[in-house]
Amino acid sequence: MLSHPISELKGVGEKLEAQLNELGLFTIEDLLFYFPFRYDSYEVKPLTELTHNEKATIEGEVVSEPSLSFYGRKKSRLTFTLQVEQFAVKAVMFNRAFAKKQLHAGDTVTVTGKWDQQRLQITVSQFKKGESKSQAPIQPVYTLKEGVPLTTLRKFIKASIDAYEHEIPEILPEDLQRAYKLPERPQAIRQMHYPDNRIMLKHAKRRFIYEEFLIFQLKMQLLRKHHRESTTGNAQTYDNSKLTSFVQELPFELTNAQKRSLAEILKDMKNPHRMNRLLQGDVGSGKTAVAAIALYASITAGKQGALMVPTEILAEQHYQSLMEMFEGRASVALLTGSIKGKKRREILEAVGTGHIDILIGTHALIQDEVELHDLGFVIVDEQHRFGVRQRRTLRDKGLHPDVLFMTATPIPRTLAITAFGDMDVSVIDEMPAGRKPVETYWVKGEMTDRVLAFIQKEIDQGHQAYVICPLIEESDQLDIQNAVDLYNQLSSVFEPNIPVGLMHGRLHNEEKEEVMQEFAENRLKVLVSTTVVEVGVNVPNATVMVIYDAERFGLSQLHQLRGRVGRGSDQSYCILLADPKGDVGKERMRIMTETTDGFELSEQDLKLRGPGDFFGKKQSGMPEFKVGDMVHDYRALETARRDAAEIITEERLDKDGRYRPLRDLIYQDKQIMGEVLD
Repeated sequence: MLSHPISELKGVGEKLEAQLNELGLFTIEDLLFYFPFRYDSYEVKPLTELTHNEKATIEGEVVSEPSLSFYGRKKSRLTFTLQVEQFAVKAVMFNRAFAKKQLHAGDTVTVTGKWDQQRLQITVSQFKKGESKSQAPIQPVYTLKEGVPLTTLRKFIKASIDAYEHEIPEILPEDLQRAYKLPERPQAIRQMHYPDNRIMLKHAKRRFIYEEFLIFQLKMQLLRKHHRESTTGNAQTYDNSKLTSFVQELPFELTNAQKRSLAEILKDMKNPHRMNRLLQGDVGSGKTAVAAIALYASITAGKQGALMVPTEILAEQHYQSLMEMFEGRASVALLTGSIKGKKRREILEAVGTGHIDILIGTHALIQDEVELHDLGFVIVDEQHRFGVRQRRTLRDKGLHPDVLFMTATPIPRTLAITAFGDMDVSVIDEMPAGRKPVETYWVKGEMTDRVLAFIQKEIDQGHQAYVICPLIEESDQLDIQNAVDLYNQLSSVFEPNIPVGLMHGRLHNEEKEEVMQEFAENRLKVLVSTTVVEVGVNVPNATVMVIYDAERFGLSQLHQLRGRVGRGSDQSYCILLADPKGDVGKERMRIMTETTDGFELSEQDLKLRGPGDFFGKKQSGMPEFKVGDMVHDYRALETARRDAAEIITEERLDKDGRYRPLRDLIYQDKQIMGEVLD
């Protein structure tokens, strides 16, 4: 049986079993599904198919006696010429003096090594006399731990395939296998480990990429269904006439994308099941306005609303803007860690008795002492900055409240359908009328003086500027030191005529609030900061964003920082001071100067960085796939999502016998019942 321990394989003793256990290999099934992370190809290819600097295997006849020379201590270089097709290829081997006696003119030799296209030369790492027939052309390479040689692992994986291949169950129904021309599971497993050729390997990989994505998407779709059906009696009957007049009185016209997203949210609110929706929108696209209208709808239905944000500065800003929007229509309160004593007690009492309609705050909202009277609508802003448990704690302060997550990180469609497969997604993909795109320029470090002169010019016209200091991920301490140094440098340039402020993560909340307040009120003209200004803060008068060492940031973060300017009616500018050494850094700078579309940038960022780095390692929540790559294989991901949605909608897992193996596999996962995933 596949569930038998690996010790049942002949030759696996206690010591080897313990070493294999460290690799996560406990059963025969674990061995079968321990796929290689790469393959060494010993396929002999024509020279015309080889690319410069690739690892290659070629076959030819030795046309001259090898020449051996020594240099340094015990170092040697052996060279000989091979006749390969119509070419003379120079072969070089280092520290293999013994091979001189083995190689003679007229011998046929197969060599593997690094191919130099320009010099028709191969630096040999492996050689074998005779033709390459005896060796498999494609060899698997696995992740190893000390004590387990590659040959040993290969041997036992081969033994497990030979002995148990007939027991590997097929889990995909025939109709899906046929539709996508997928090999059967046992055959695909053999080809993953011991491919006959590149085409067979490609089909085996295709099979497991689809299988992995389908299983994951089925779990997500089941969770979504479970979330929807687990709550009833949550329909919010809001007052449509009050809502219409509220929208009409707003000092701006909603964009079509805002109207569409709002309609989707309001439809969810009328629905008896609890809303679980993500509102995605670029910086400045007007998510807050949509959220405010939805909050007001909930208030007219007799419920309370809560808005949780990651920082006090942002909470304060939301509080101010919602106070203005709801003047005379709803009572709004702010609750953060720095509100203490009598004022805090009064807020908590008013919230508990229902005298406050909307509570805005930071993590302070999820503390035990916060009890809401009748929470009907929860909004979590920049949701990826909160953990699952924090989001759930806020949601549980009401009886099945509707939940809206908001993010200004434009998440590529590829990631959205994966990371948020159990959520509905609304997208605001157009900017409000009158917004001028931020002009973005990339300049090298030697142009710093010109950049400072440009800041001076903008300030002379009554505007303000942000200057973001270099990011050094390894150390908060260095981050702050950078900010302090840059602050001192700019102060000596601009002051006393132009006041400069400093902001970084180690300042107390009160100090941060004070600095931001001074900048918002135009008392500070230049704000030097670390990336703490990345989220939220709204200063329409700021028209310049200068980012030092911009190559240290990902595209999404650069775009978030750029979004701090361009919030008023004046033309704004983002200047990237960067001298990237690598191609990826240069490509980032080029992309930033060419597009202001956050969604396009996020797709590019995903290609350059990969999904794990996109959200940041800790909060990414990205599933680990053995074979599939969400960026590279996004078409397969889309197909699997579409198929999974159909399977769940038509209840094939429960009603169609052909889907029983898939159902059994999925239902082994306790997360599906909503115990863990949220």
